[in-house]
Amino acid sequence: MDTYSLAASLAADYPLLNIFWTMLELFLWVLWFFLLFKIITDIFRSHDLSGWGKAGWLVLVILLPLIGILAYLIARGQSMGQRDIEQAQKAEAAFKAYVQEAASTAPDSGKGAGGRSHVDDLATLADLKEKGAISEEEYQKAKEKLLV
Repeated sequence: MDTYSLAASLAADYPLLNIFWTMLELFLWVLWFFLLFKIITDIFRSHDLSGWGKAGWLVLVILLPLIGILAYLIARGQSMGQRDIEQAQKAEAAFKAYVQEAASTAPDSGKGAGGRSHVDDLATLADLKEKGAISEEEYQKAKEKLLV
């Protein structure tokens, strides 16, 4: 028997509906594991749970996964989303603080008059332009002076 007829006979034994069913099962397994790891990380990230509470939820989620995950989502699903938002806000604030600190403490940060950096001066100029205190032309001239 050649390889083509072997492949054709295997394909005939596995109909299209079975292929779709297998793909659905695979997708559901990936989804299940994603949800399991998301809940486990949320258990450890939660500050309002005691150590025993975390241990209890972890045991329930690992030993009785279907009941544990559904119970966790019902009991703590709302606060789970809030903790995700808080985590994202903290990460964004840390990133902004890092960028601000890196911009102001660069080796050649261009400290101008009064110990202010060019970044501070540009921010002040942008505020003045937004408030209408200076025109677009004045803003461009002052910006060129700062950047030269």
